[in-house]
Amino acid sequence: MGDYSKALEFYEKSHIILEKALPPNHPSLATSYNNIGIVYDNMGDYSKALEFYEKSHIILEKALPPNHPNLAASYSNIGCVYDNMGGYSKALEFYDKTLKIYEKTLPPNHPSLAISYSNIGLVYDNMGDYSKALEFYDKTLKIEEKTLPPNHPSLATSYNNIGAAYSVIRLNLAGGSGTSILHLNLTDYYNFND
Repeated sequence: MGDYSKALEFYEKSHIILEKALPPNHPSLATSYNNIGIVYDNMGDYSKALEFYEKSHIILEKALPPNHPNLAASYSNIGCVYDNMGGYSKALEFYDKTLKIYEKTLPPNHPSLAISYSNIGLVYDNMGDYSKALEFYDKTLKIEEKTLPPNHPSLATSYNNIGAAYSVIRLNLAGGSGTSILHLNLTDYYNFND
């Protein structure tokens, strides 16, 4: 774990210099705000993280074209904070903006698309909409299976997310009555044995 107070101290010193040396909408100021936001995010101070991510985003919107990957990353940071704060509809709004940029600017099997799909899936999972979560987890997995080595940890995470969602769906379908439980065989569905 990092020394967050030291990180903030030095990021803030850097930011003070940048504010004096650069015009107010310079992209380096956006990076500086973003770095401070990341520290607050890592500390779990989500309202402060959001404040700095938004300051960064305002500059990026003025400095960059609307489909720039840095804008997509900025939307994603804001979406992540909303997700962590339980603001799921806002998280989806920002993750959707990220996804739209990536879908327009990246190849269809780009890892950033997989991450976007996974982030959206996790929000639906947090909302209890496991079918919708599975839809996005499946998109993530399809990209990862094409682009990652078979023992990559991200694949393990995706398999785990899918398995957990199916487990909850199975429990919900059972309704605690012991009657007809939908049998979902992940091994067959995802061809894990291939």
